[in-house]
Amino acid sequence: MRPEPAAGDGYADRMADTPPGGAPPSPPAPSAPPAPGAAPRMPLRRLGWRRILVLAGVVLFIAACAVFMVVTLGESLGAQALLIGLVAAILPVPVLVACFLWLDRYEPEPLPYLIFCFAWGAFVSTAASLRVNEFAAGQFADWGLPTALTAVLVAPFIEELTKALGPILLLIFRRREWSGITDGLVYCGLSAVGFAMVENILYLGGYGYASGAERFGPATGAQQVIAIFIVRILLFGFAHPLFTSMTGVGLGIAARSADRRVRVLAPIAGLLLAMMLHGTWNLLPTLTQATGQLLIMLYGFFGLMVPIFFGMVGLAVWLRAWEGRLTERRLPDYVRAGWLTPPEVAALSSLGRRHAARVWARRVAGDAGVRAMRGYQFAATRLALLRDGSLRGLDRKAADRERTAREERELLEAIGAYRSFFVGRDPQAPAGVWDGTRYHLRFPDGSQRAVDPPDEPVVPIPVVLGAPPPPPEAHPPPGWYGPPPGWPARS
Repeated sequence: MRPEPAAGDGYADRMADTPPGGAPPSPPAPSAPPAPGAAPRMPLRRLGWRRILVLAGVVLFIAACAVFMVVTLGESLGAQALLIGLVAAILPVPVLVACFLWLDRYEPEPLPYLIFCFAWGAFVSTAASLRVNEFAAGQFADWGLPTALTAVLVAPFIEELTKALGPILLLIFRRREWSGITDGLVYCGLSAVGFAMVENILYLGGYGYASGAERFGPATGAQQVIAIFIVRILLFGFAHPLFTSMTGVGLGIAARSADRRVRVLAPIAGLLLAMMLHGTWNLLPTLTQATGQLLIMLYGFFGLMVPIFFGMVGLAVWLRAWEGRLTERRLPDYVRAGWLTPPEVAALSSLGRRHAARVWARRVAGDAGVRAMRGYQFAATRLALLRDGSLRGLDRKAADRERTAREERELLEAIGAYRSFFVGRDPQAPAGVWDGTRYHLRFPDGSQRAVDPPDEPVVPIPVVLGAPPPPPEAHPPPGWYGPPPGWPARS
């Protein structure tokens, strides 16, 4: 069950009344913190029967495509070649997947969505592309044209379209899960990795082992597998993810734009660019084979593909850092409202600082503190993205604004629950209260004073300052001095 917004705060009503494209109201005032040690958890979505039927249909559809591909490849390659191709094609997959997961460190996407994109590219996209490419090759042969034209005129369009269709469906039906271009790169990249894996089975098992073993024996087949693995995977393994990343950029731009024209044109532009890049890549070996000029392939590879590849890598790394800095731009609203403190926001701005905060949480609260800090960091990043979307005017309908208000309240309550695991537990820091402007600190000698925040907050977080919590145990731990006398309790 999802917790409902606190009664009487009026925030959901004010959010619903916000005009489309207008700035959302200030964050709600903090309520009383949860009991220390209360098990925090992120709110879960309820699965209605319609959603269960849709999920079942998607799973069955992908499974049917997987069975089709296994049967088709088995009949074409044979069991031994299929097994060898499968093992060789799987080898680079963990490395490529790890690269995309590294890119998604700040706000990891739900695992089911990642699996969906990978499976979609591996089975649905390959099944559709195989049938269309075979049909096109037959048509070209009937017309007396070279079947190699399929790789240039047909394959880039059907393959990029089908690879992108899975992430496009996620954008349509789960748009709120998209944080921007980074998510587009991750979803489309995983779809491309799945597609490349299955395609590599055909090349490694069919053109590699099966053709070599049939003509000269198993040893030659193994040699051809190694040669194709080096050329196709070690040298050109980035190709499919690079092509589809163009679509990912377009989808990511559309996900964070309130302009309807951008929402439509950006994905189309990204998809067309992916198709053209893919077609150019396929054209290079075709021209090389037709003319016998190896320089065509070398110039295309080093002069076009390599610069584009490193450009996309640079963009991805920059976007990853931008996602971390987003917390510094959006969470100060919650600092002024009393939900967060300046050191907390500073400790979220980079992966190094987040790691330092987890080390501190382990020191003061053990393994439970580390888990709570991880959940806190994830919820805070989600909160920054939610606030950013509101400021961008993404919630154009009243129902969307109401849902944003509810999700904001859920995230703030989750942050408060996570904070309860380590608040007030650091014996090296005085107890304090943050009122949105200054710290109100109480020291062991009984003195109390208000302190302005420093220009550069100290990180990692020495203590989470919010409404003063009660002692977590019957006997207060060292450093617990209680709330300042006369400080009003929050309600």
